[in-house]
Order: sequence, then structure tokens, then C-alpha cells
Amino acid sequence: MAKNDLLGGALWDAYSKKVSERMDNPTHLGVLTEKDAESKNAKLIVADYGAESCGDAVRLYWLVDKDDVIIDAKFKSFGCGTAIASSDMMCELCKGKKVQDAVKITNIDVEHALRDDENTPAVPGQKMHCSVMAYDVIKKAAGMYLGKDAADFEEEIIVCECARVSLATIKEVIKLNDLKTVEEITQYTKAGAFCKSCIKPGGHEKREYYLVDILRDVRAEMEEEKMKNVADASASGNLVFREMTLVQKVKAVEKTIDDTVRPMLIMDGGNMEIIDIKDTSDGHIDVYIRYMGACNGCAAASTGTLFAIESVLQERLDRNIRVLPI
Repeated sequence: MAKNDLLGGALWDAYSKKVSERMDNPTHLGVLTEKDAESKNAKLIVADYGAESCGDAVRLYWLVDKDDVIIDAKFKSFGCGTAIASSDMMCELCKGKKVQDAVKITNIDVEHALRDDENTPAVPGQKMHCSVMAYDVIKKAAGMYLGKDAADFEEEIIVCECARVSLATIKEVIKLNDLKTVEEITQYTKAGAFCKSCIKPGGHEKREYYLVDILRDVRAEMEEEKMKNVADASASGNLVFREMTLVQKVKAVEKTIDDTVRPMLIMDGGNMEIIDIKDTSDGHIDVYIRYMGACNGCAAASTGTLFAIESVLQERLDRNIRVLPI
């Protein structure tokens, strides 16, 4: 029976031709032995890695010469066809590289090398994790050769294995761009764009960090930092008007009016009071006032007096203030 019949046409079409070919006819499938190493005056490295999330496993064989160059690479894979194709391409990318350079190969490099064209993913998003095994077994082999722990090659906490996006990167992007949704995080970083396991609990595999939690925590940190800055500015007398609470804004406006306009209004038998202050969607701050006494109904209340009040508030508090008498 054809694979197209087994998998369904639509699903099979989600795999590149390169993946399909390497599933059936992997180029580097096999075993390297000590005898092979001796014949080529090289060192044999054998590394194993298993993915607990899906049960797949891969064994990687390297022959490394005296100059740290990987002169041959083979693999044995126990798992799905995608794991076989990814492992096969991983070996191809390793050959001819120094161990120190091979460890820089990522699962994204493997997946891109398996694409038929640059803009079409080689495998469905839910299978991207299969290429992660290739990345991890390379680290294992490099660690064995260089006498290091595989974790030494991972300097950051990786949240999205598919796109290899770190925790630090996600946090920084959220803060720099004031991101508010997981969809925005994916748009900016590609995290969560493939198997989606890192978005929230309950996905393809269990993760230590999820985008929903990171976003919540970073937004909370941002809000806490904002409130701290407001408090510090308030204590020093340098609080930005727009960042004040409604009560603080009313007090600031009242004080400004008391120091400037109100004495003149009272001299003419009038006065005014602050009714409300609202931030608008177009960036303005509307201050609603009510005229009292002689000012109520005065012709100047909607011209000169209004202009004087608005000007002094714009100058001393915020240039986007508009004064609206009611």
C-alpha cells in the first residue's frame, strides 16, 4: 500500500520530498566500529539520545581525526520516519566539520536543510520535535569527545525547542515591544509556531516553561516596575502627569489652577471646579470643568478664560491636556 494511502494525501503533502526520500533511503544509516577508526587513524565516538516525550531514540557514530574534524558520521534511529530523515541530514551536516563547529548545528539547521524550497517547512509543525533529537545527540557526542557535559554547550534555558528560542530572548522581546499576547510572541520570535507544546500545558510534550506563564510573569514584572517608577517619581516630586492616578491628577490640576487662574476668577466674582479627567484613545487628556458664580454664562468663559486655563495646564502638566467646560 502506498504511503499516500497510509497517511492520507493532505498529511503526506506536508512532508518535503527530501524528507520522504531520506525516510525510505537514508544515506548515512549504519554503524562505525573501532576497526573503522583504526583504519582511518581516528577516534570513535558513539552517543545515544532518547526523547522521553515520544519514545524515539538515536545513536550517533563519529570518526574524528587528530585535527578534531569529523571525517565520517553514521546513525541508527529507533522511531518515526521524520526522526530517521532528521538524523540522516544531521550526519550529513556534521561530516567535514570540526567538533567545535558541529555542536553549533541546531534543529532549525536540520529542518531547513530538509526543505524543498526556502519558504516551505519540511515537516508538519507537530513533527518539528523530531529534529531536536539530532541537535541533542550532537551535543552529547561533542561532550564525550571534548570531555565536557552536554549541558555545557547550552548557555541558556530553551523554551521552544522547535525554534530554539531561549527564555531570556522571550522575556526581552516582551519587554522591548510591550507584547500582550502569546500570538505576538510567536510573531516576533517563532516560539510556539511549530509543535505548539511550549504555548500552554496539555500540548504534545510536557515543558518546564510555557509561553502563557512567561507572558503573565513578565507583564506582572513590567507593571510592578511601572508602579515603582511612579512611586519613586511621586516621592521626588517628579511624577509624570499621565502616569498619575485620577485622584493625583485632580489634585495636580487643582493646585495649578489655585496657583494661577483661580485668584483672577475670584477677583471677578467667579470660580470653577474640576468635574472629571479622562484619558482618550487618541492620546489626549480631557479635563472637564464647571464654571461657577460670575464665570457661569460669561462670554469669556468659552474664549479667553478657557484658553488661559488650558494653556497653563498644558505648560505645567501635560501638553496634551484639553479643557472642556460643561
